[in-house]
Amino acid sequence: MATGGSGVTTYLELSQEGAGAHKFYEVTVNGTTVAVRYGRIGADGQRQVSTFPTAAKAQAAAAKKVGEKVRKGYAPAVQGQRAARAVTRRQVTSAPSTARATAPVLWRFRTGTSAFGIHIDEDHCWVGNQRGDVYTLGHDGEVLARFSLPDGVKCLVADDFWIYAGCDDGKVYDLSSKVPFAAYEIAEDVDIFWLDIHEGVLNVSDHNGGLTVIDHEDEFQWSRRSKGNNAWMVRADDHAVYHGHTHGVTAYAADGSGELWHTDTFGGVLFGWQEETSVYAGTGRQVVERLSKATGRSEARYQCDAAVYSCATSTDGEYVFAGDLASSVYCFTSDGTRLWKLGTGGGSALSMQYHDEKLYVVTTDGSLACIDASEAAITAAQGGSLPVAVDVKQAAALPTYTPTADVATVSALPAPGAGIVVECVQVGGRLRVQVVSDGYEPTWHVQFPRGIRQPGARYVVDALHSSSGGFYRVRGEIKRLV
Repeated sequence: MATGGSGVTTYLELSQEGAGAHKFYEVTVNGTTVAVRYGRIGADGQRQVSTFPTAAKAQAAAAKKVGEKVRKGYAPAVQGQRAARAVTRRQVTSAPSTARATAPVLWRFRTGTSAFGIHIDEDHCWVGNQRGDVYTLGHDGEVLARFSLPDGVKCLVADDFWIYAGCDDGKVYDLSSKVPFAAYEIAEDVDIFWLDIHEGVLNVSDHNGGLTVIDHEDEFQWSRRSKGNNAWMVRADDHAVYHGHTHGVTAYAADGSGELWHTDTFGGVLFGWQEETSVYAGTGRQVVERLSKATGRSEARYQCDAAVYSCATSTDGEYVFAGDLASSVYCFTSDGTRLWKLGTGGGSALSMQYHDEKLYVVTTDGSLACIDASEAAITAAQGGSLPVAVDVKQAAALPTYTPTADVATVSALPAPGAGIVVECVQVGGRLRVQVVSDGYEPTWHVQFPRGIRQPGARYVVDALHSSSGGFYRVRGEIKRLV
């Protein structure tokens, strides 16, 4: 505990090396004010300030916060003695292809810093940048909400209904409800490059060419080291995990039992995509390679004019799209015939996704852009006729959501059909969550945030969905039953 002109400060760190914990929590009491700062060690972190009627109540509130953290494993520490978690920010060269866009950009939303994360679904567009901001927008470009995460967003991935953001602090946040929570925490010696999630199983590719697999309980399952490094690609399905790195693409059995195949690609892999029977690897040697999931055999090549930073396909791979370092986007037929190449007029596309005749890209300048990829719009653009791109602005009163370990409470059991009760129980020496409400498999566990589990505690969740892996997943809000 430190004292000074700015009040009394208590600084704690979570030092569970084996679990990959690498975070701090700091509380400062100054009269009737309590200031809290928390986050990844080495970062400035997030801040919260609360004011109380008296100094005594402020001190009591601070003591409660400190006590809660100590019970979770935090301990007093000296700031600066532990090194920050290793973080590699992708260094890319981006050259605008033209002074103005030649692609039919309908709208553009500027997040303020370089962005890798993108996900497009039926209802929303998601973009995450290296400042830790994740925005949701409508397909018309209207900004609907913002999530403020503690560190830079590596990527956004979807697993059915659930949306996850992998961040530089080593955590993967579930953004499926209004209050984001850390669903997975990755060991601090893993320098995350890319993530994929399939049926609750998290697959992590890293700087050293490693692949780490973590199950729905946030517990390590298996890992492999591929031949190359800088593993910017990982994709997963029921049968395998497809790992792209500087020496090509390697497929491993989903259960970790061994390597299925390895294919050297035409250049190091910088991005990956998958469809039902094929994986696509965008490479630094100006090519997108399509490989058979079953054998690793090359099925087609899509030739670009510069290093490929991102790629995507339309439904079932009918069309293949790519983005290069010169801020151009391409469209090919499935057999490799180039249909068009157009300039975005902005940064290079670091990630992309196609949806309903629109190509969405996130770029080195931090923009999410919506490009009209319909045949009519492309033909008009090739003839020099372009729409006027809307420069989207966020509303001043935009709802903003931040992660928290605090859980709302409810004092009564839910009415039938209004919620499901689950309970934290000790199983084999580990804290698990099981369903109490009738109508569910009693032996199945529930995927549940580790940070809020307490022995014997009961919670009410909006809904549960079964997974093929034999467990339940929470959908909607979580409240503590008191």
